[in-house]
Amino acid sequence: MNAAAAAFAVLPALALGSFLNVVVARVPERRSLVRPRSSCGSCGSVIEWWDNIPLLSYVVLRGRCRRCGVRISPVYPLVEALTAVLVAVSVAVFGPTLEGALAAGFCAVLVALSVIDARDRIVPDRIVLPAAGTALVLHTAADPSLEWLLAALVAAGALFAVVLAYPRGLGLGDVKLALLLGAVLGATVAVALMVGFFAALVPAAVLVKRHGASARKMGVPLVPFLSFGAVTALFFGERILDGYLGLF
Repeated sequence: MNAAAAAFAVLPALALGSFLNVVVARVPERRSLVRPRSSCGSCGSVIEWWDNIPLLSYVVLRGRCRRCGVRISPVYPLVEALTAVLVAVSVAVFGPTLEGALAAGFCAVLVALSVIDARDRIVPDRIVLPAAGTALVLHTAADPSLEWLLAALVAAGALFAVVLAYPRGLGLGDVKLALLLGAVLGATVAVALMVGFFAALVPAAVLVKRHGASARKMGVPLVPFLSFGAVTALFFGERILDGYLGLF
């Protein structure tokens, strides 16, 4: 474990989480990530830097805009905290290495995509495709092997087959996400998909219990669950896969 490196990564990771909130808010609307400055969605007042300190400002302001008093969504501090935890754990597990940076960046992208999919039910190409391409290049450079490319293609191909068979269940955004998962996880992408789909069964079962047959028309955002499976595979995938194969 690289505890010291992980501790140093926390503050930059919180700043990264703050930036991800900008990404989540602006990318689906195809707005610039640089201009204009962040402002309150209710009164339009510009948010000064002292009101934009990750986590701390939310606590000091008690979750409300300083100017108009409207409540600020708790999603903002949640994104910052979750990003900080995942990045710190990535550095602790993989060290301050290229692999650690790849894992941290992977987790950050998953956080952004999960929130966007949960809120807007889309998986923006502007995020997932460059992330998949970058991950494939970096992972192949760090560990020259066809595993990353093959895993990306197999995972995406498997989900694309599901889309063709049941288009109302999955979308092409999920297929593109599978490219990213395979490029980072390699063979353990199978663990990510298995855990993710099983996790998605929980809200699906709740919807069926509450709404019966009409639940079929209610979509469940899949990216948060695939991201949960991906993080599980990132940190525990090899042990899970070895344990499963050991049963045979």
